[in-house]
Amino acid sequence: MSSSISHLSKPLSLPISPEDLTLINTYLSDCTPEDILKWAVDYLPGLYQTTAFGLTGLVAIDMLSKITKTPPPLIFIDTLYHFPETYELVEEVKKRYDVPVHVYKPAYCDTVADFEAKYGEKLWEKDEDTYDFAVKVDPARRAYQDHSVKSVITGRRASQGADRASLQPLEIDSTGLVKLNPLFAWTFPFVEWYITENNVPRNKLLDQGYRSVGDWHSTVKVAEGQDERAGRWAGREKSECGLHKDYFTMKAQANDAASVAVVAA
Repeated sequence: MSSSISHLSKPLSLPISPEDLTLINTYLSDCTPEDILKWAVDYLPGLYQTTAFGLTGLVAIDMLSKITKTPPPLIFIDTLYHFPETYELVEEVKKRYDVPVHVYKPAYCDTVADFEAKYGEKLWEKDEDTYDFAVKVDPARRAYQDHSVKSVITGRRASQGADRASLQPLEIDSTGLVKLNPLFAWTFPFVEWYITENNVPRNKLLDQGYRSVGDWHSTVKVAEGQDERAGRWAGREKSECGLHKDYFTMKAQANDAASVAVVAA
């Protein structure tokens, strides 16, 4: 290990100073994804992996299964609007890797009927920010609180562009959550190569013209040559679902929307 970060404790003491974060990112930027994950297992406290079982997340799951006998537990945010094929993949991953999967849904909602009784139909069309907060951001925060999560592994990559273009290996969000992006430097062809070479389970929709899979109502097939995330929120100026936006801004927007709804009622 580089002498520049040899002073760091195992696990790291939080919060990480800006100076140490810079040193860590300089070190990790020259590491392979496997080495980044090995470092994370040793150094990151309260480590979990948040995943929607996209290809990059699946690569990390497979790598971790070969690095440690006790890989970080998984957190799956069930928006209630995933494709059936995604739910099938969750079960396949459970069987293949024998890793704990903690499933979190929108508060007080077990089914689509529960959610629509609370928010109405097609909330994503009426108030996208409230939808994102209710189905993704709030369930994630509850998961982090319930399991004392301090650090999470994500499946984001710089080659996905937009807000991710300047991605670093390690980040700290506005809540103090540490986010590790082990495949930050990989391109989509690298990810596909690893999945194929290692026979990693994958979403069946990827064989039907999809390249990035989210909720069924905001995911479409992409044409040859299009960006891998072009099928997510097609036709809208949007590139993130809320999980990787500022938590306090998202919460404030959701609260404001709720206040307006109460006044209107």
